[in-house]
Amino acid sequence: MDAVEKAHSGHPGTPMALAPVAFTLWREVLRFDPAEPRWPNRDRFVLSNGHASMLLYALLHLAGVRDPERGGPAVSLADIEQFRQLGSRTPGHPEYRHTTGVETTTGPLGQGCGNSVGMAIAARWLAAEFNRPDATLFDYDIYAFCSDGDMMEGVASEAASLAGHLRLSNLCWIYDNNRITIDGSTAITFSEDVGQRFLAYRWNVVSVADANDTAAFKQALAAAKRTRDRPTLIIVDSHIGYGAPHKQDTSAAHGEPLGADEVRLTKCAYGWPEDAKFLVPEGVYEHFGRPIASRGRALREAWNGAFARYRSHYPDLAQRIEAMWRGEVPSGWDRDLPTFAADPKGLATRESSGKVLNAIAPAHPSLVGGAADLGTSTKTPLKFPGAGQFDADHPSGRNLNFGIREHAMGAILNGLALSGLRPFGSTFLIFSDYMRPPIRLAALMGLPVIYIYTHDSIGLGEDGPTHQSIEQLASLRAVPGLVTLRPADANEVVEAWRVIVERRQGPACLILSRQPLPTLDRAQYAPAAGVARGAYVLADAEGGTPDVILIGSGSEVSLCVQARDALAADRLRARVVSMPSWELFEQQDAVYREKVLPKSVRARVAVEAAAGLGWDRYVGPEGAKVVMTSFGASAPAKDVMMAFGFSIENVSAAAKAQIAKWKGS
Repeated sequence: MDAVEKAHSGHPGTPMALAPVAFTLWREVLRFDPAEPRWPNRDRFVLSNGHASMLLYALLHLAGVRDPERGGPAVSLADIEQFRQLGSRTPGHPEYRHTTGVETTTGPLGQGCGNSVGMAIAARWLAAEFNRPDATLFDYDIYAFCSDGDMMEGVASEAASLAGHLRLSNLCWIYDNNRITIDGSTAITFSEDVGQRFLAYRWNVVSVADANDTAAFKQALAAAKRTRDRPTLIIVDSHIGYGAPHKQDTSAAHGEPLGADEVRLTKCAYGWPEDAKFLVPEGVYEHFGRPIASRGRALREAWNGAFARYRSHYPDLAQRIEAMWRGEVPSGWDRDLPTFAADPKGLATRESSGKVLNAIAPAHPSLVGGAADLGTSTKTPLKFPGAGQFDADHPSGRNLNFGIREHAMGAILNGLALSGLRPFGSTFLIFSDYMRPPIRLAALMGLPVIYIYTHDSIGLGEDGPTHQSIEQLASLRAVPGLVTLRPADANEVVEAWRVIVERRQGPACLILSRQPLPTLDRAQYAPAAGVARGAYVLADAEGGTPDVILIGSGSEVSLCVQARDALAADRLRARVVSMPSWELFEQQDAVYREKVLPKSVRARVAVEAAAGLGWDRYVGPEGAKVVMTSFGASAPAKDVMMAFGFSIENVSAAAKAQIAKWKGS
């Protein structure tokens, strides 16, 4: 209450309601060592209802969690006094890497639920991959606090459905059933029986009638621990703003300070000194923190001993584990990367990507992933011997079937990455819209998640405008920290994968075509290694300074090459720049960027079968853009591309108009 009141901002009611529940979980059950908060076999605690962040900060402070980098407390009392202030360790919603002890960035409701499912899958996979009959390294559990809002969000429902199907018994969600949201009672929008819904998902469901009944809640946790064939939902009935005489069980306790008078009255109801602020009475740290530290230290030390024995018995596996924790790319991961011969018919980049992925995966054993029921279309199944399907009976499989659950897939991928794996997920580019919140959070957390998006433009053809991406590329390019790569041919796909695999922090999107693209003759054109720099001169003007620069990405690069040849027939010199990644190009120094796009050449044409938003930075406000300004149409790909101006004639005409504008006819 004091932190929210001082900040004049925050959510006091849920922390007040859930304090007994959090106290019991952390003090009595959670396997966690405050002195070593990153101990690999710790239980994970996810606060999916991230607006209750002060509850987590209080737990981290009272448990005495240490920050290994700072050498002090993860959350000091001074940090709590700076709740929601600039630069503090206690932001409005929990942020991974910002505050030690925070397992994932939560805030948008339902995301933490999805993350927890990814963590539970990862725990199962790690156990199947590395545990041995004489050595159990991984057997941790995942606990997530969820709110009424989480239960309403579709992503939580998608994730819960998959968790039940996979029988993730190492997962326990604790649902704070306080029946209040910002707009008032949940009765205005939410009347379903959540318990029955989760029973239908094949979860174990346990109810606790009073959040203050710590004994009943501990029994519920024990029941979850005994359940070994399904995940558990514990429904806890609570009173938001518990103890506040005028605001308990009201929306006023949800998202705003209680007010000084109400805080005093609540403290009085608690038997607390009314005027004391940020008070931690003598004995509280010891009473709460000692059992956590004692249990966690004993478990960690026993685990360290077990891992030392494991290292001596299984040195290769131990080295793999340690490299995975460090986020290292396995040496020799690229030894089998293919090289594609020049071919005017070529391959769809989704096809060449599938070949590259299956060349990488055998040498990169923590690379796991799958598709939202589109694996055969996105060409993402891992097919090498031993890859297998991850399911309840075969948790060592590296192929994950997410079902038609794009949003949950994105959140689960984040949970996998937070657990040390290198996950990928795939679907059609148009459906990346369903995944925007977890993509954004992956970028915010700096997680090396890989997104494989195919059917990238109007070039997918007959499925029509509902499936033809227009604005998605611009939308993805707008996300800070996300690298988007749209390769032009099979060899650019190889180099794009090289960039992605070697990228240890931050997510990346691979944007791929459905239709075949010519495999360019690299003896005639520049090597595809230029992909690593975001943009490169693929084909320069012959005989001097270019009259015009044609800039394309993906399927439109070969069109630019054809237009260059057509312009040459008219004695016009064109440079073709392949620009698979704006983000990587912007990271290059000014000298390189000027070399590729010299300011002296003002005649420029951008060619991309997507919305033109953002291309002005490369062609200038008066440059030409052969782009999409409407939705597409249903027809064979060649007909659609021609109808919307993606032809040699149209690109050449745009180039000639630019040359005339800047050089005179």
